[in-house]
Amino acid sequence: MPSTRSTTRKLTELLDARFMARLDSLDVLSRKILQGKMQGERRSKKRGQSVEFADHRPYVAGDDLRFVDWSVYGRLDQLFLKLFLAEQDLTVHLLTDVSMSMSVGDPSKAQFVKRLSAALGYVSLVNNNRVTISLFADGVRVRLANMRGRAYLPQMAEMLLTADCGGFSDFEKACRDVESRRIGSGITVVLSDFLFKQGYEAALRRLIGARYDLYVIQVLSPQEIEPKLVGDLKLLDIEDADVAEITVSSALLKYYRRNLAAYCAELNEFCTRRGAVYVRANSTDSVESLVLNYLRRVRLLA
Repeated sequence: MPSTRSTTRKLTELLDARFMARLDSLDVLSRKILQGKMQGERRSKKRGQSVEFADHRPYVAGDDLRFVDWSVYGRLDQLFLKLFLAEQDLTVHLLTDVSMSMSVGDPSKAQFVKRLSAALGYVSLVNNNRVTISLFADGVRVRLANMRGRAYLPQMAEMLLTADCGGFSDFEKACRDVESRRIGSGITVVLSDFLFKQGYEAALRRLIGARYDLYVIQVLSPQEIEPKLVGDLKLLDIEDADVAEITVSSALLKYYRRNLAAYCAELNEFCTRRGAVYVRANSTDSVESLVLNYLRRVRLLA
């Protein structure tokens, strides 16, 4: 276990102290009423047993007499049951891309998704939600599973800071692994450029279900969004070493931008039609602004 001094330094490499102070006031939010594995720190709309009183209802035969409000009985001579606001345990699973393509960009996409993963992990852990972070390339490479509470912040920071980008993407293998290990109900957030040669449809279908809210965050670099290329070029795929020789013209760049926009729109539509939330970001964007503003508007955070 690293020392407290080392931990503080490493955590602040991802999230500065001022940003963390603002994150302390947030919590992750499910758009669905979710039933977790155990009583936790999560207030839901479901009435159950907890320390916070919510309402009364008339007693019916068979109800637990321990929850009869005897003070009301003494005043009204009628039996009423106390209802309480149930506190639900919420699971948050972050699936973060660390394949070689994420090293592209200035600033790199990898740095952006690591900072965003750290911010979402921080919010989840300080609110005592159950958190799993999986880093994937050709399948899940590193996982921190079933974390709960601030004590896990050092391990989260260490994992994200020491993870190098490398290898090719096998998104379906990663999602298959996540699907087989998910427990209970909760929120799944995928952070990636989604530039998978094998596509994303079959993989994402594995993460969509009645018990999980799915958020898809696509991060692209400015060089991918608006490439500044001219002339005759030999392009090398950074993941599988495929080579393509092209002549870059204004017409070709226009065609590229149109195809990229169509691809992102299709990903957005695929997610929206299945009840998932799609978010697109530029690696030059402010992570702070994305978290504190946009992710609150789409109801991932509150």
